[in-house]
Amino acid sequence: MTRKSAKTKTLDIQGTRVAMVSSPQGDYISLTDMLRAKDGEFFISDWLRNRNTVEFLGIWESIYNPAFNYGEFATIRSQAGLNSYKISVKEWVEKTGAIGLKATAGRYGGTYAHPDIAFEFGMWISPEFKIYLVKEFRRLKEDENNRLQLGWNLQRTLSKINYRIHTDAIKDTLIPPTITKAQASQVYASEADLLNMALFGQTAKQWQDAHPDTDGNQRDHATLEQLVVLTNLESLNAVFIRQGLLAPERLHKLNDIAITQMRSLLTDHNIKKLAS
Repeated sequence: MTRKSAKTKTLDIQGTRVAMVSSPQGDYISLTDMLRAKDGEFFISDWLRNRNTVEFLGIWESIYNPAFNYGEFATIRSQAGLNSYKISVKEWVEKTGAIGLKATAGRYGGTYAHPDIAFEFGMWISPEFKIYLVKEFRRLKEDENNRLQLGWNLQRTLSKINYRIHTDAIKDTLIPPTITKAQASQVYASEADLLNMALFGQTAKQWQDAHPDTDGNQRDHATLEQLVVLTNLESLNAVFIRQGLLAPERLHKLNDIAITQMRSLLTDHNIKKLAS
Protein backbone atom coordinates (compact mmCIF):
# COMPACT_ATOMS: atom_id res chain seq x y z
CA MET A 1 0.00 0.00 0.00
CA THR A 2 1.54 3.26 -1.12
CA ARG A 3 0.15 6.72 -0.49
CA LYS A 4 -0.07 7.22 -4.25
CA SER A 5 -2.41 4.26 -4.74
CA ALA A 6 -4.25 4.33 -1.39
CA LYS A 7 -6.82 6.58 0.25
CA THR A 8 -6.94 7.00 4.02
CA LYS A 9 -10.16 7.41 6.00
CA THR A 10 -10.73 7.59 9.74
CA LEU A 11 -12.99 5.42 11.90
CA ASP A 12 -14.06 6.90 15.24
CA ILE A 13 -14.38 4.02 17.71
CA GLN A 14 -15.52 5.28 21.13
CA GLY A 15 -13.24 8.29 20.84
CA THR A 16 -10.30 6.38 19.37
CA ARG A 17 -9.41 7.49 15.85
CA VAL A 18 -8.46 4.51 13.72
CA ALA A 19 -7.07 4.88 10.20
CA MET A 20 -8.44 2.77 7.36
CA VAL A 21 -6.54 2.63 4.08
CA SER A 22 -8.43 1.77 0.90
CA SER A 23 -6.22 0.52 -1.93
CA PRO A 24 -6.62 -1.61 -5.07
CA GLN A 25 -5.96 -4.61 -2.79
CA GLY A 26 -8.92 -3.69 -0.55
CA ASP A 27 -9.52 -2.03 2.82
CA TYR A 28 -6.99 -2.33 5.66
CA ILE A 29 -7.55 -1.09 9.22
CA SER A 30 -4.76 0.14 11.48
CA LEU A 31 -4.11 -2.24 14.38
CA THR A 32 -1.53 0.25 15.65
CA ASP A 33 -4.27 2.86 16.12
CA MET A 34 -6.58 0.31 17.70
CA LEU A 35 -3.97 -0.42 20.37
CA ARG A 36 -4.50 3.04 21.86
CA ALA A 37 -7.85 1.85 23.17
CA LYS A 38 -6.27 -1.05 25.08
CA ASP A 39 -5.73 -0.69 28.82
CA GLY A 40 -2.19 -1.47 29.97
CA GLU A 41 0.81 -2.47 27.90
CA PHE A 42 -0.01 -4.68 24.98
CA PHE A 43 1.76 -5.29 21.70
CA ILE A 44 0.68 -6.70 18.37
CA SER A 45 3.47 -9.27 18.68
CA ASP A 46 1.78 -10.55 21.86
CA TRP A 47 -1.40 -11.19 19.90
CA LEU A 48 0.50 -12.72 17.00
CA ARG A 49 2.31 -15.26 19.19
CA ASN A 50 -0.99 -16.68 20.46
CA ARG A 51 -1.82 -20.10 19.01
CA ASN A 52 -5.48 -19.24 18.43
CA THR A 53 -4.41 -16.15 16.49
CA VAL A 54 -2.05 -18.16 14.32
CA GLU A 55 -4.76 -20.73 13.63
CA PHE A 56 -7.23 -18.00 12.67
CA LEU A 57 -4.73 -16.24 10.39
CA GLY A 58 -3.81 -19.52 8.73
CA ILE A 59 -7.43 -20.37 7.97
CA TRP A 60 -8.09 -16.86 6.63
CA GLU A 61 -5.04 -16.99 4.35
CA SER A 62 -5.94 -20.47 3.11
CA ILE A 63 -9.31 -19.13 1.94
CA TYR A 64 -8.19 -15.84 0.37
CA ASN A 65 -4.52 -16.27 -0.52
CA PRO A 66 -3.60 -18.88 -3.14
CA ALA A 67 0.10 -18.06 -2.69
CA PHE A 68 0.11 -18.73 1.06
CA ASN A 69 3.18 -20.69 2.17
CA TYR A 70 1.73 -23.63 4.10
CA GLY A 71 5.17 -25.09 4.86
CA GLU A 72 6.33 -22.01 6.74
CA PHE A 73 2.91 -21.70 8.35
CA ALA A 74 3.15 -25.24 9.71
CA THR A 75 6.50 -24.41 11.31
CA ILE A 76 5.11 -21.24 12.90
CA ARG A 77 2.00 -23.03 14.13
CA SER A 78 4.09 -25.72 15.81
CA GLN A 79 5.94 -23.03 17.80
CA ALA A 80 2.99 -20.75 18.60
CA GLY A 81 2.16 -20.51 22.27
CA LEU A 82 5.62 -21.46 23.49
CA ASN A 83 7.32 -18.98 25.83
CA SER A 84 10.30 -18.81 23.48
CA TYR A 85 8.16 -18.14 20.41
CA LYS A 86 8.03 -14.62 19.04
CA ILE A 87 7.34 -13.28 15.56
CA SER A 88 6.75 -9.83 14.12
CA VAL A 89 4.20 -8.90 11.48
CA LYS A 90 7.01 -8.29 9.01
CA GLU A 91 8.45 -11.76 9.65
CA TRP A 92 5.00 -13.35 9.39
CA VAL A 93 4.42 -11.75 5.99
CA GLU A 94 7.91 -12.51 4.67
CA LYS A 95 7.84 -16.17 5.74
CA THR A 96 4.29 -17.10 4.75
CA GLY A 97 3.51 -14.64 1.95
CA ALA A 98 0.47 -13.52 3.96
CA ILE A 99 -1.78 -10.77 2.58
CA GLY A 100 -4.10 -10.24 5.56
CA LEU A 101 -1.55 -8.25 7.58
CA LYS A 102 0.72 -5.45 6.35
CA ALA A 103 3.52 -3.54 8.08
CA THR A 104 3.93 -0.10 6.48
CA ALA A 105 6.25 2.86 6.93
CA GLY A 106 5.77 6.56 6.33
CA ARG A 107 3.15 9.04 7.47
CA TYR A 108 0.45 6.40 7.87
CA GLY A 109 2.87 3.71 8.96
CA GLY A 110 2.14 0.87 11.34
CA THR A 111 0.44 -2.49 11.21
CA TYR A 112 -2.69 -2.77 9.09
CA ALA A 113 -5.08 -5.70 8.74
CA HIS A 114 -7.88 -6.78 6.47
CA PRO A 115 -11.23 -5.95 8.18
CA ASP A 116 -11.91 -9.64 8.95
CA ILE A 117 -8.64 -9.79 10.88
CA ALA A 118 -9.03 -6.34 12.40
CA PHE A 119 -12.40 -7.38 13.83
CA GLU A 120 -10.75 -10.43 15.38
CA PHE A 121 -8.02 -8.19 16.83
CA GLY A 122 -10.76 -5.95 18.22
CA MET A 123 -11.79 -8.73 20.59
CA TRP A 124 -8.34 -8.42 22.17
CA ILE A 125 -9.11 -4.79 22.87
CA SER A 126 -12.55 -5.64 24.27
CA PRO A 127 -15.78 -7.23 23.03
CA GLU A 128 -17.44 -3.81 23.21
CA PHE A 129 -14.69 -2.24 21.11
CA LYS A 130 -15.14 -4.93 18.44
CA ILE A 131 -18.89 -4.31 18.23
CA TYR A 132 -18.40 -0.57 17.76
CA LEU A 133 -15.60 -1.17 15.26
CA VAL A 134 -17.85 -3.37 13.12
CA LYS A 135 -20.69 -0.86 13.42
CA GLU A 136 -18.51 2.09 12.38
CA PHE A 137 -16.97 0.15 9.50
CA ARG A 138 -20.40 -0.79 8.16
CA ARG A 139 -21.61 2.81 8.50
CA LEU A 140 -18.64 4.10 6.52
CA LYS A 141 -19.09 1.53 3.74
CA GLU A 142 -22.82 2.29 3.50
CA ASP A 143 -22.03 6.01 3.18
CA GLU A 144 -19.49 5.25 0.44
CA ASN A 145 -21.98 3.08 -1.44
CA ASN A 146 -24.70 5.74 -1.18
CA ARG A 147 -22.37 8.44 -2.53
CA LEU A 148 -21.19 6.17 -5.31
CA GLN A 149 -24.76 5.30 -6.29
CA LEU A 150 -25.72 8.98 -6.30
CA GLY A 151 -22.73 9.81 -8.50
CA TRP A 152 -23.49 6.88 -10.80
CA ASN A 153 -27.12 7.97 -11.27
CA LEU A 154 -26.08 11.56 -11.95
CA GLN A 155 -23.50 10.51 -14.51
CA ARG A 156 -25.97 8.10 -16.14
CA THR A 157 -28.39 11.03 -16.49
CA LEU A 158 -25.69 13.23 -18.02
CA SER A 159 -24.81 10.41 -20.40
CA LYS A 160 -28.42 10.20 -21.55
CA ILE A 161 -28.52 13.97 -22.13
CA ASN A 162 -25.33 13.80 -24.17
CA TYR A 163 -26.83 10.89 -26.09
CA ARG A 164 -29.38 13.36 -27.54
CA ILE A 165 -26.54 15.62 -28.71
CA HIS A 166 -24.89 12.57 -30.24
CA THR A 167 -28.02 11.32 -32.05
CA ASP A 168 -28.79 14.80 -33.37
CA ALA A 169 -25.33 14.92 -34.97
CA ILE A 170 -25.96 11.52 -36.54
CA LYS A 171 -29.39 12.58 -37.79
CA ASP A 172 -28.16 15.85 -39.26
CA THR A 173 -25.00 14.46 -40.85
CA LEU A 174 -25.09 10.71 -41.46
CA ILE A 175 -28.73 9.92 -42.25
CA PRO A 176 -30.04 10.85 -45.72
CA PRO A 177 -33.61 12.29 -45.91
CA THR A 178 -34.91 9.26 -47.86
CA ILE A 179 -33.61 6.57 -45.53
CA THR A 180 -36.08 4.16 -43.90
CA LYS A 181 -36.61 3.94 -40.16
CA ALA A 182 -35.00 0.49 -40.10
CA GLN A 183 -31.95 1.78 -41.94
CA ALA A 184 -31.75 4.81 -39.64
CA SER A 185 -31.85 2.50 -36.61
CA GLN A 186 -28.89 0.61 -38.02
CA VAL A 187 -26.91 3.84 -38.33
CA TYR A 188 -27.71 4.85 -34.73
CA ALA A 189 -26.77 1.36 -33.48
CA SER A 190 -23.55 1.43 -35.50
CA GLU A 191 -22.52 4.74 -33.93
CA ALA A 192 -23.48 3.53 -30.45
CA ASP A 193 -21.29 0.47 -30.99
CA LEU A 194 -18.47 2.69 -32.20
CA LEU A 195 -18.51 4.30 -28.75
CA ASN A 196 -18.83 0.89 -27.11
CA MET A 197 -15.78 -0.34 -28.98
CA ALA A 198 -13.81 2.81 -28.14
CA LEU A 199 -14.56 2.53 -24.41
CA PHE A 200 -15.48 -1.09 -23.59
CA GLY A 201 -13.62 -2.87 -26.39
CA GLN A 202 -16.71 -4.76 -27.56
CA THR A 203 -20.07 -4.20 -29.23
CA ALA A 204 -23.40 -4.39 -27.42
CA LYS A 205 -24.10 -7.81 -28.95
CA GLN A 206 -20.68 -9.15 -27.95
CA TRP A 207 -21.33 -8.03 -24.38
CA GLN A 208 -24.81 -9.58 -24.33
CA ASP A 209 -23.46 -12.85 -25.74
CA ALA A 210 -20.87 -12.90 -22.94
CA HIS A 211 -23.51 -12.08 -20.27
CA PRO A 212 -26.64 -14.00 -21.35
CA ASP A 213 -28.14 -14.03 -17.84
CA THR A 214 -27.57 -10.33 -17.10
CA ASP A 215 -30.32 -7.73 -17.49
CA GLY A 216 -29.66 -4.47 -19.31
CA ASN A 217 -26.62 -3.62 -21.40
CA GLN A 218 -22.97 -2.84 -20.75
CA ARG A 219 -23.73 0.83 -20.14
CA ASP A 220 -26.20 -0.09 -17.39
CA HIS A 221 -23.41 -2.03 -15.70
CA ALA A 222 -20.65 0.51 -16.36
CA THR A 223 -18.59 1.96 -13.53
CA LEU A 224 -18.85 5.62 -12.60
CA GLU A 225 -15.48 6.23 -14.26
CA GLN A 226 -16.63 4.61 -17.49
CA LEU A 227 -19.79 6.72 -17.54
CA VAL A 228 -17.74 9.89 -17.08
CA VAL A 229 -15.61 8.98 -20.10
CA LEU A 230 -18.65 7.84 -22.12
CA THR A 231 -20.26 11.24 -21.61
CA ASN A 232 -17.13 12.90 -22.97
CA LEU A 233 -16.88 10.50 -25.92
CA GLU A 234 -20.47 11.17 -26.98
CA SER A 235 -19.82 14.91 -27.14
CA LEU A 236 -16.55 14.46 -29.00
CA ASN A 237 -18.00 11.98 -31.48
CA ALA A 238 -20.79 14.45 -32.25
CA VAL A 239 -18.12 17.04 -33.08
CA PHE A 240 -16.12 14.55 -35.18
CA ILE A 241 -19.26 13.54 -37.11
CA ARG A 242 -20.05 17.16 -37.95
CA GLN A 243 -16.43 17.62 -39.03
CA GLY A 244 -16.92 14.84 -41.57
CA LEU A 245 -14.45 12.34 -40.10
CA LEU A 246 -15.02 8.74 -41.20
CA ALA A 247 -15.90 6.03 -38.69
CA PRO A 248 -12.47 4.26 -38.62
CA GLU A 249 -10.69 7.54 -37.91
CA ARG A 250 -13.22 8.50 -35.25
CA LEU A 251 -12.90 5.11 -33.58
CA HIS A 252 -9.11 5.46 -33.42
CA LYS A 253 -9.32 8.98 -31.97
CA LEU A 254 -12.01 8.08 -29.45
CA ASN A 255 -10.16 5.00 -28.24
CA ASP A 256 -7.00 7.07 -27.68
CA ILE A 257 -9.06 9.62 -25.75
CA ALA A 258 -10.78 6.91 -23.70
CA ILE A 259 -7.44 5.39 -22.70
CA THR A 260 -6.01 8.80 -21.80
CA GLN A 261 -9.00 9.74 -19.67
CA MET A 262 -9.31 6.36 -17.99
CA ARG A 263 -5.63 6.56 -17.09
CA SER A 264 -6.58 9.38 -14.75
CA LEU A 265 -9.28 7.28 -13.12
CA LEU A 266 -8.10 3.69 -13.06
CA THR A 267 -5.07 1.59 -12.19
CA ASP A 268 -2.44 0.54 -14.73
CA HIS A 269 -3.89 -2.98 -14.65
CA ASN A 270 -7.28 -1.79 -15.91
CA ILE A 271 -5.65 0.44 -18.51
CA LYS A 272 -3.91 -2.62 -19.97
CA LYS A 273 -7.26 -4.41 -20.14
CA LEU A 274 -8.82 -1.43 -21.90
CA ALA A 275 -6.05 -1.19 -24.46
CA SER A 276 -5.93 -4.95 -25.18
